[in-house]
Amino acid sequence: HLSRILYSTLWSKLLHIRIPQISYASTAPELSDDRRYDFFSRVVPPDSFQAQAMVDIVKAMGWNYISTVASEGSYGEKGVDAFHQLSRESGGICIAQSLKIPHNHKQENFDKIIRLLLDTRYARAVILFASDEDIRGILNASKRADQVGHFLWIGSDSWGAKNSPVHQLEEAAVGAVTILPKRATIVGFDAYFTSRTLENNRRNVWFAEYWEENFNCKLMSSSKKEDTSRKCTGQERIGTDSKYEQEGKVQFVIDAVYAMAHALHNMQRDLCPDVSGICPDMDLAGGKKLLKYIRSVTFNGSARTSVNFNRNGDAPGRYDLFQYQINNNSSPGYKNIGQWTETLQLNIEDMQWPNGQTEVPSSVCSQPCKTGERKKTVKGMPCCWHCEPCDGYQYQYDETSCKLCSYSMMPNPNRTACQPIPIVKLEWHSPWAVIPVFLAMLGIIATIFVMATFIRYNDTPIVRASGRELSYVLLTGIFLCYIITFVMIAKPNVAICSFRRIFLGLGMCISYAALLTKTNRIYRIFEEGKTSVTAPRLISPTSQLAITSSLISAQLLGVFIWFGVDPPNIIVDYDEQKSIDSDQARGVLKCDITDLQIICSLGYSILLMVTCTVYAIKTRGVPENFNEAKPIGFTMYTTCIVWLAFIPIFFGTAQSTEKLYIQTTTLCISMNLSASVALGMLYIPKVYVIIFHPELNVQKRKRSFKAVVTAASLTTRLSHKTSDRPNGEAKTELCENVDPNSKSANLVGVGVLI
Repeated sequence: HLSRILYSTLWSKLLHIRIPQISYASTAPELSDDRRYDFFSRVVPPDSFQAQAMVDIVKAMGWNYISTVASEGSYGEKGVDAFHQLSRESGGICIAQSLKIPHNHKQENFDKIIRLLLDTRYARAVILFASDEDIRGILNASKRADQVGHFLWIGSDSWGAKNSPVHQLEEAAVGAVTILPKRATIVGFDAYFTSRTLENNRRNVWFAEYWEENFNCKLMSSSKKEDTSRKCTGQERIGTDSKYEQEGKVQFVIDAVYAMAHALHNMQRDLCPDVSGICPDMDLAGGKKLLKYIRSVTFNGSARTSVNFNRNGDAPGRYDLFQYQINNNSSPGYKNIGQWTETLQLNIEDMQWPNGQTEVPSSVCSQPCKTGERKKTVKGMPCCWHCEPCDGYQYQYDETSCKLCSYSMMPNPNRTACQPIPIVKLEWHSPWAVIPVFLAMLGIIATIFVMATFIRYNDTPIVRASGRELSYVLLTGIFLCYIITFVMIAKPNVAICSFRRIFLGLGMCISYAALLTKTNRIYRIFEEGKTSVTAPRLISPTSQLAITSSLISAQLLGVFIWFGVDPPNIIVDYDEQKSIDSDQARGVLKCDITDLQIICSLGYSILLMVTCTVYAIKTRGVPENFNEAKPIGFTMYTTCIVWLAFIPIFFGTAQSTEKLYIQTTTLCISMNLSASVALGMLYIPKVYVIIFHPELNVQKRKRSFKAVVTAASLTTRLSHKTSDRPNGEAKTELCENVDPNSKSANLVGVGVLI
């Protein structure tokens, strides 16, 4: 009522002042009451500006999940619609719920609204486009539901800085952010308006209705006011008999009238330049042309601020921002926290929140994902998401996706980027290396000691009877079997990889080539002795060395062909230790040698070992007095067991993440054991006799090959007759039944010369 009264009063008054020739009576019919009021609403900032200010506030607070509540009707519904549209256009804001307060509301309606709002508890921010009465109903319902401090209210200009919506509901309203169009108190208007009476303001058709509402009385019996029976006297005075406070929209009413006056003035000046009133051209101009002049006016309004209109015909939006606060040092009230004039200026540090919170409360559907997690958006709700970790070898590429690191890379600890996979090798201090290195060092010391003993006693009968040439070759092979441990554990480079290829099978090849030559020689001697007394071919030391060398050269030839086909190189194997847990991933620095190539490199040596074992089995019946067949046999049996255990361990760990360590350690220990078995069974007894029983290390009488073979054959036949006894007993029986002075006894004594 007051707005219409103000508009009618000022409009008629200003028209008479600015353009005397235009009377209110002649102009008023062309502008109906609705048109006048619509024009006034254009001067007041529209809902779109108010909604935009609210969108900017929500974003400044970091809120993206909110609800809206509107009073049923034009004001509330249009305001919420504008907010929805602008929030969609700006993006990043999701509407959890949009609720309406019915016209004929009851307490249950407000309680239901609060219950619905609590269904989306994370949407704490609530946009309110509601009347004073509805705002009070919402605050009361939140208090009844014991949710004081949970909701973060953002009120439209209908709440503004009024005390009526929060009266006796101060605690429920704490933290509420409200907006109010910028306005100024118009000096002189209070005196003018309070002097208006029924007698001096008869021209205003709404003034009588306002009088009844303001003084709560009836002017006549036909009055529509039914809530009172008191009659108006007409002597009441505004501001004396009723409370009076200048209406906040007075500024905009005045500016609206002045805008119309400026538009008419500019139109008259352009269309009637030589006439001091309305000319025919102005009468025929029409409303569209008048609207063009209205939209083009620019002047300083009643509050000394610029009045103009944008392309949509709206005045610029200017709002003050308030927050309802309760301070210990002052009474509850609204505090100015910023302003909105096309852009937001908000003093967040001046804001206070419910329950003494110092930080801005959250109103988000989902909390931000942790570093290394991606967002999986909920369908139809872009502000809600589930956080999924980037697992395996993935890193966080952006907020919504993970990407796989390249082959040689792994995610960093927070999974925001990739980093090189650490490179590892078998370290000397590793337990996997300590054991084989310790065994190899003991073996090397023992081998050097045996070799030194043989060199020192090179011309003694035991050393000579052992076949000095092949013994030194065999000891060299045993030494290389121990040395390969250090080559296998050393840090890979081209030189180390070359040595691995050469010495991996060479030590074993030398050892078993020498043993094979020995067992083959013994076998041929005794096989030949069964049919002839002629010595077999190629049993001299020189021949034995030649045979051994030819066997070894085959291994070397294969290695050199390998060098030509596939030159040695180093690689980093990222698959070997690429576990499910990327933190445990390691790249293994190693030589470019596959498991199959290792077995092929050892294959020739294993073939020599198996062949030697076959000959050892064939010569097992030869009496131990005459040769080393039995110690060689025991050596080969034990060695075969060692390598039979090695093969399943070596290939059974091919898929293990510890493959590098297990296979290297197994290979080194197997070679150490093979060398130790040969060293222990073939040479330690001889060294023991040489050092601790030198009296047994004496020269026997030499006999011809025929005598030796005859004695061996005799002993073999006697052994066959007593095959049901242990070998020792057979030998004892042989010695007991042969005359010590006989020829046979002497032949037995010199059999060791074989």
